[in-house]
Amino acid sequence: MKIFSNFDGGNINVVKADSPEDIQLTIPNDNQSEYYQWFHFRLETQAQEEHTVKLLNLAKSAYPEGWQGYDVVASYDRDEWFRIPAEFDGDTLTFRFFPEQGSMYFAYFAPYTYDRHQDLLHQAQVNFNCQLETLGSTLDNNDMSLLTIGEPADDKKKVWVIARQHPGETMAEWFIEGLLQRLLDETDTVGRALLDKAVFYVVPNMNPDGGIRGHLRTNAAGVNLNREWQTPSMEKSPEVFLVRERMLETGIDMFLDIHGDEAIPYNFVAGSEGIPSYDERHANLENKFKQALHTITPEFQDEYGYDKDKPGKANLTVCSNWVAEQFKCLSYTVEMPFKDHNAQPDALYGWSPERSLAFGHDMLAATLAVIDDV
Repeated sequence: MKIFSNFDGGNINVVKADSPEDIQLTIPNDNQSEYYQWFHFRLETQAQEEHTVKLLNLAKSAYPEGWQGYDVVASYDRDEWFRIPAEFDGDTLTFRFFPEQGSMYFAYFAPYTYDRHQDLLHQAQVNFNCQLETLGSTLDNNDMSLLTIGEPADDKKKVWVIARQHPGETMAEWFIEGLLQRLLDETDTVGRALLDKAVFYVVPNMNPDGGIRGHLRTNAAGVNLNREWQTPSMEKSPEVFLVRERMLETGIDMFLDIHGDEAIPYNFVAGSEGIPSYDERHANLENKFKQALHTITPEFQDEYGYDKDKPGKANLTVCSNWVAEQFKCLSYTVEMPFKDHNAQPDALYGWSPERSLAFGHDMLAATLAVIDDV
């Protein structure tokens, strides 16, 4: 029996693996950080025998409440990712299974690899309406890539969409894949209508270093990028610095920052109620967007989510707040679950890459509903 994590996004420590009945593992911290939650490893073993895996020391993980009601994601072919039921006692997550094959992958959520990221970028650029540009380099010398979709014009709205500031939130890039599929489909009337009215600036992966390293929340230097938007630097947070500079050049009429939430088993959005300039126009745009999403898909709800900031109390180091205040625009953080969307549960797959793609499709339709007003 062997356990591997020596690959893109791999992350695990082996405490004990002498027998399939008692495999004990821990999750390493993000580099130079106290955060740990993301795991991704391969087990090579004897098929058709019962195995018991325990993930230890989770009481001090980044989001201990994220393990309650969580089922592990697994795959034999790295294409279909299904769920294995798990139990959490407050510190240890235990799951049992009979492998059908001799090699099996496990992850906190279905991984989105750097190779797939490159495929996404270059398949997009083949479209006549899409341009790929490298804004600069990360601390690990990976590319910060921007897709510009549509022909810029003075009368067109500017829509920015970014994803994976927190690299372990891989559902965010699955969402972007779905959004790009629809936006670049010349037979899709929603995509065509949007590109008649707007130019899209899309950053599919804000944190390639963290993704490759197997981090949950930080970049190569242990920095949480979603707290860097007021004063980013090339020394600590080049990812934010480079994207922010381009935003200031283009301007923004609408903004979406795509994330995943460890604890809350629902899809939801977080607005900018607490920014100093929040007004009735902001509120009306937010409500119209949420109402459109409600109409378009049962995968969205607005009952469960984050507490709204009190007036003037928003944290302006957070991306969607900074954007809303800087550009006086509709700006939302979009959250998807690591567990399942409990309003539409799926016992076998939970929240999944396929559902994330579909949610990306639906978000474009909701964008079309407000594009004339932003």
